[in-house]
Amino acid sequence: MNCRLITLLTDFGARDAFVGIMKGVILGINPEVTLVDLSHKVPPQDVVAGALLLRSAVAFFPPGTIHVAVVDPGVGSARRALLIETPRAFFIGPDNGLLSLAVLAEEVVRITHLTETKHFLTPCSDTFHGRDVFAPVAAHLSLGVAPEQFGPTVTTMERLRLPSVEGEGIRLVGRVIYIDHFGNLITNVTAADLRPFSRENLLVSIDGVQIRGVATSYASVAVGAPVALIDSWGMLEIVVRNGSAAQRFGIQLEHPVHLIPT
Repeated sequence: MNCRLITLLTDFGARDAFVGIMKGVILGINPEVTLVDLSHKVPPQDVVAGALLLRSAVAFFPPGTIHVAVVDPGVGSARRALLIETPRAFFIGPDNGLLSLAVLAEEVVRITHLTETKHFLTPCSDTFHGRDVFAPVAAHLSLGVAPEQFGPTVTTMERLRLPSVEGEGIRLVGRVIYIDHFGNLITNVTAADLRPFSRENLLVSIDGVQIRGVATSYASVAVGAPVALIDSWGMLEIVVRNGSAAQRFGIQLEHPVHLIPT
């Protein structure tokens, strides 16, 4: 695959120099590569949020893209650093589940445990593997270094398990799994989960707030009103038009959402 594009996703934020330093390391090794920022505002240490954001993005990049993701509360511990190859892309990051939602098990071509220190920066910090391990490995990979040159092949990786949608009689119970920048509440309920139901006659209930029907757009209700719809991730999302559903209703992650046919 032609590896000329590297994406970056971290929880580093924009205040400190961490992201810029990672870019400097990559460009110092391969100044011809293109860098794309997916996000650097993943909530600190929130591996699930980072995994969801990474999964939402990878389908929209060309074959051969290298995705570097660093949400790494276990940095410096015994957790492994991985390079994962699929038919369309490469994924580099900590083995804590961060990469697992974007990489289906049946798509894995090779998992490499990053141990070959000649491709790291030296000295290698115990607290900044984004700079010293993941960035230089991505840059060397973009120059054509074969995955097997970075360490041994392994057969397993840590995988996240999102909460499942549960059934209670004729109703479904989902959970809020992500809250975006707008305060929209993204649930684990998928469009496929709703196929047996009439969307127009489905009652969506969260913390006493009841929304009748699953709409097709944010603009289907008045400003300030709540609405439920299927979002660009293919997930059921609860929104306050031009407002924050999370703030309005005081909702946090894992909060239950009930779907009741009427």
